[in-house]
Amino acid sequence: MATFETLANIFQNTGVMEFLLPFLLVFVIVYAVSIKLPLFKDNKNFAVIISLVIGLTFVVPHITGTYPLGYDPVQVMNDALPSISLVAVAAIMLLILMGIFGTDFAKTAAPIIGVVSIGFVLFIFGSALDLWRGPYDIFSWWSAEVTELIIVLLIFGLVVWFIVRDPDNDKSSGESALKSFGKLFDKKW
Repeated sequence: MATFETLANIFQNTGVMEFLLPFLLVFVIVYAVSIKLPLFKDNKNFAVIISLVIGLTFVVPHITGTYPLGYDPVQVMNDALPSISLVAVAAIMLLILMGIFGTDFAKTAAPIIGVVSIGFVLFIFGSALDLWRGPYDIFSWWSAEVTELIIVLLIFGLVVWFIVRDPDNDKSSGESALKSFGKLFDKKW
């Protein structure tokens, strides 16, 4: 009987994960961006050709093994995308939960969530490129268990804060701080 594990093994063995999926991702992103450019608005055939060339230039050296060790963009992408997908899902779920508590709060917290998400994405790509491994490089006592403990404590702290907070006091202090932080990003960018 065929299972998902068998299907995943077939994808891995036939090159779907190493060639087809990275090629399609790069092709679609380059094509979507290029058709928005004024240069290619009238003639999308050029955008297709350029996207095809960039997609193949991205993937073919990986297949032939000509990228330097540790700088293969397909490998970096395969290492980073699962974690980036997790960050995207977490940010969307956080915005949905904030929308339950009030749309004004969600709108003012969105820039903060965006900045934190960008920070996580930069950290994930840096880790995939082996630029750093995390706080383990700086602090010898920091381990994966310490990271998990900090995340669990932060989540429980947020849950407790949402349960015991006084909504009248939060509107005057918390929302004004979030609004001022949001206005800072509106003015700057």
